[in-house]
Amino acid sequence: MILDLQLDLGCSFIYIWRMAKQIRAAKSSKNLRLKKVTSVISRMFLWFLMVTFLWVLVYRFINPPITLLMIQRNMERSSDDKPAKMEKKWVDFEDMSDNIKRAAVSAEDQLFLSHLGFDVKAIEKAFQTNKKGKNVKGGSTISQQTAKNVFLWPGRSWIRKGFEAYFTLLIEILWSKERILEIYLNVIEMGDGIYGAEAASQEYFGKSCDKLSRSQSALIAACFPNPRHWTPRKPTLYVKHRQYLIIRNMRRLGPLDF
Repeated sequence: MILDLQLDLGCSFIYIWRMAKQIRAAKSSKNLRLKKVTSVISRMFLWFLMVTFLWVLVYRFINPPITLLMIQRNMERSSDDKPAKMEKKWVDFEDMSDNIKRAAVSAEDQLFLSHLGFDVKAIEKAFQTNKKGKNVKGGSTISQQTAKNVFLWPGRSWIRKGFEAYFTLLIEILWSKERILEIYLNVIEMGDGIYGAEAASQEYFGKSCDKLSRSQSALIAACFPNPRHWTPRKPTLYVKHRQYLIIRNMRRLGPLDF
């Protein structure tokens, strides 16, 4: 009887020991898989940081040749059986009229020279307006719009907004304010198939952007929020009112001190 009991206890001990060993092996295998997944994610994250850092750094010295928005707009034209259209010509910062620079800042981001990429008050105001169900408004600074236009795809998703914030910080760190405004004024959409201040100036006023007057610059900037529906060629009453407000802001803003 005692021998049988000892045998049963021995068998039970062996069973428990084997079960514990299997559990430890399963946990070890699970931990190993988790470590592998974590390692892959960490490497991907580091590669993303390195590639995007170098990408932004390169554009500090080299002008962006094209943007995803330009590609998308031409795909839309193709689907509508329209010919491709991409009118753009790069103009260096010093060759632009001071009027178009001041008009852009007056229209889109009057704190451009003083903030670090984000205008918290403007974002809060836009959030409250959108929360009330009114027309969707953005609180994006010139830096954010530049990051969006140069590095990202069009859209309003939270994921894209997260990437936008990341690239905004990068360009604020790696570029000068002058470079941010230069790229902004060369790549943003200013009409159907028209990108940048030089193309817009030639299209609407038949002159180079270094000769734009204050009124003409303000009229172009007044159309920035909706460049495919508003045009300096036939400005609506609303656009003319925006032009008036921009001119008033330009007077108050004074010269830009970079």
